[in-house]
Amino acid sequence: MTATSDVLNELGFYALPGQPNSSRDLITEVRDGEAMGLGTVFISERYNKKEAATLCGAAGAVSERIRISTAATNHNTRHPIVTAGFARTMQSLTGGRFTLGLGRGIAPMQDAFGIDRITTAQMEDFAGIMRRLFRGEVVFGHDGPAGSWPILHLDATLDEHLPMGMVAFGPNTLELAGRCFDEVVLHTFFTDETTARCVRTVKQAAEQAGRNPDDVKVWSCYATIGDHIDADERLMKLVGRLGTYLQGYGHLLARTNGWDETVVDRFLADEVIQGVRGLDVAGTTEQLQHAATLIPEEWLAPSATGSPASCVAAIRNQLDLGCDGVIMHGATPSELAPIVAEYRITSA
Repeated sequence: MTATSDVLNELGFYALPGQPNSSRDLITEVRDGEAMGLGTVFISERYNKKEAATLCGAAGAVSERIRISTAATNHNTRHPIVTAGFARTMQSLTGGRFTLGLGRGIAPMQDAFGIDRITTAQMEDFAGIMRRLFRGEVVFGHDGPAGSWPILHLDATLDEHLPMGMVAFGPNTLELAGRCFDEVVLHTFFTDETTARCVRTVKQAAEQAGRNPDDVKVWSCYATIGDHIDADERLMKLVGRLGTYLQGYGHLLARTNGWDETVVDRFLADEVIQGVRGLDVAGTTEQLQHAATLIPEEWLAPSATGSPASCVAAIRNQLDLGCDGVIMHGATPSELAPIVAEYRITSA
């Protein structure tokens, strides 16, 4: 077990990056990440092998120190008392190491599944409900943006603060995070300019809400794919992942970064791209190589690549931009081991 003084609280990782062979892989990843001294394991949610509550419980059961955060689940896929019960159970299981992270979700998927699209007002309302429940309140006759319920109640003896996070993209969500959340996770492949702007937006919103900006932790979600990883796997983790984002919400990402949206149009119109649903899941090496010819190099540049030293320099740059922490995204702890080792050496 890593000594507390050796914990790198500013570094985290996502469990089960991409499409795992088995959900059980999470157990080894959490144990490895904790042994390496990483501060937080983030758990995303996909509905095949990555249902968040199940994975969080497993992570809590096999760890003693590392923090566990959903990044993210959606507030409208469970009844609020079920989500509150999930969060309360996780806090009890882990001794308070859990953060409930929410996100807006992917609109086309929500439309396909018949799930209502999520608004900023709904997330703010839901956060308020969670705060009240964790103060032991009985919520009578709630009728707000998040929904209407006759009674919501968790435990009258409960009086604690539930850490809550937000996966944020646009200015409205960033400002919401600054107003009433404890943490915010930025999106992958943000340029330096976008990242710095997002940090300012969050911190200024916190200050305007009468909060201490330092109390809102901003995480950079930063693709970290070192050269020690197999070349085909690097292609999947970088080109495949960005290509999938472009397929899902490419115009939004382009506008956020100030990129040319006509490049997104050409990418989406390409016959090869149209024939692959989810490049980071189903793309072959040949398809990914083709996709790489359609994506400008500078769009892939906001990532940590190359030698461990190069990756560490890129990670430290995210902290220099104002981020409080860096999620080394797209790699397992075993894949991150040489990078973390180099980070420790240069921190000594």
